[in-house]
Order: sequence, then structure tokens, then C-alpha cells
Amino acid sequence: MKTLVIYYSLTNNAKFIAEEIANAIGADILVLRTKKEILKPTGFMKYFWGGRQVMMKEMPELLPLEKNPSDYDLIIIGTPVWAWTFTPPLRTFFATAKIQNKKVATFCTHGGGMRNTLEDMKKELAGNEIVGKIDFKEPLKYDKEESGRKVREWAKNLLG
Repeated sequence: MKTLVIYYSLTNNAKFIAEEIANAIGADILVLRTKKEILKPTGFMKYFWGGRQVMMKEMPELLPLEKNPSDYDLIIIGTPVWAWTFTPPLRTFFATAKIQNKKVATFCTHGGGMRNTLEDMKKELAGNEIVGKIDFKEPLKYDKEESGRKVREWAKNLLG
């Protein structure tokens, strides 16, 4: 099964999970990159800045995609959680990629709770078969080894 892992990451937690998945099952990776580089604020400002972008439903322009998701059988999509949902670059991706009739799995990384993130992603992916979902609390901070083991096992199970 030809598999693509698509993700956006600001602090490398989602990147870590995406790379673990790709390495475990031999998937290709597509990193969502914005045309205007997103600043990396820290502390409270990171939450204020990210939350504002989510609440304003911003859709930053993405650089051209290096891979075509329609060429894949299984697509795994990951995001950090910002203001209890997926990031603005994923909002742009969902609005422009038009993924249909695919097997799709989703994951998110978060510092607190994920609230409705995976359900929000599922709504954006209507017309696809959701075959899995998983979340991780800051895997680079809290037990990186266990998070890596857990996601590799999850990814292998997606292939059946």
C-alpha cells in the first residue's frame, strides 16, 4: 500500500511522530510549509499568537506540494494542537488538496489536551475512510522512547 505522511510542525513534536511513522512503514513524507515563514514565539506569546491565527481562521499560503496526495492509497495527516484544533497550515491544505475516497489516519501532538482536534480533522476529511487516530502529549518532552514505540506499533497496525 503506497502511503504518505503529511504534517505541519512548529516545535518538532509532530515532525518526530511523522518521521517515526514513515520509518516504521516505509512511507513517503510531505511537510507542509508556508510561503511566509511562521515565527517561533515562545512562552505565553506562542499560545496567544497561535490561538489568534486559529480563531481568525487564517489560511496561510503554502509552498507548492512536493508530492501529490492523490497518488497514495493511505494518507496519514498530523498536526500540533493550537487553540484546541488543527493548525492554520492544515486548514489551507484541507481547503486546497481535496482528498477524496482515500484511507486516512490522523495524529496530533499537544501540550495540554487535544479537545476536538482529531474530530475537527475528521470533518474536514469527509468522503474518506478514517482508519485510525492517535495523539501524543509533547513526545519530545515526555518519554520520547515510549512515544516512538507506541506510534510505530500504531502505524504498522494501519497496514493490517
